[in-house]
Amino acid sequence: MSASKVVSFGHFQPERIVPNSELEKLVETSDEWITRRVGIEQRRWASAEDSVQSMATAAGTMALDNAAEVDASMIDLVIVATCTALDRSPNMAARVAQALNMDQGPATIDVNTACSGFAHAVALAQHSIAAGSSTHALVIGSEKLTDMTDFTDRTTCVLTADGAGAMVISASEESGISPVVWGSVPSLSDAVRIERENDDKFAQNGQSVYRWTVTQLPKIASKIIDRAGLDPEEIGAIVLHQANLRIIEPLAKQVGAPNARVATDVVESGNTSAASVPLALSKMMASDEPLASGTKALLFAFGGGLSYAGQVITIP
Repeated sequence: MSASKVVSFGHFQPERIVPNSELEKLVETSDEWITRRVGIEQRRWASAEDSVQSMATAAGTMALDNAAEVDASMIDLVIVATCTALDRSPNMAARVAQALNMDQGPATIDVNTACSGFAHAVALAQHSIAAGSSTHALVIGSEKLTDMTDFTDRTTCVLTADGAGAMVISASEESGISPVVWGSVPSLSDAVRIERENDDKFAQNGQSVYRWTVTQLPKIASKIIDRAGLDPEEIGAIVLHQANLRIIEPLAKQVGAPNARVATDVVESGNTSAASVPLALSKMMASDEPLASGTKALLFAFGGGLSYAGQVITIP
């Protein structure tokens, strides 16, 4: 079996809820300005006890608990997408495998393409299964962006948040994950960055990113759907990187998927980088109105590098 399917979802969010009014005490901003510019009303900030590893482990545990026929002992590949891990080695995937007592010794890989990391990780898991190198993969996006936030910069501190999302992917006779569409824009590689020379703080050229998204994202999203062999009308859900509601809502309309339910978790969760797509999707599946089995969901993210990636998955 060289095809892949999504088996289950999981997520974790810190307990602390931070409304826009709390940010008014830190920088010159307002609830009205934040809501109008990016659509965020509140976000979750991690405590000192919450780490990229602990959040990734919690999300992975939930995904495994939700996988009826797959448990931790069967996982032969762990991929963690993150750009906020504080240590270089051991990598985050190895630490998650250890925390989950995976004594069978899965392959452990970290992916750092910032906000698009989870979609890249899903593609790598799919490719590994297609090559016969893996059978069951645990794919996680986990970020503690508040560790990398400059709380004096009102253009970025109003965006960042913490959390994790996960997915179990297994070999299947029928494909449940479409071929990935991925790439980068090298000329904009510095538009989103976390660099040592800036004290490892998140910074971005918001206008450059915004101009690129509004002109290029609809074309790439249409290419993802086309590569999946589908018409836009067959898309039942759209889960974009939860960066800015003012980007998500127009793009969803431009894709031309009238039947699609659009994830808008950014409103209550903020921007969690590589965690945003799996977090929004898992929360959608855990809601009172989960997506129906068989729904075709478009996943699409973009971020530092400037990198992008997306695919269509079939909801289990």
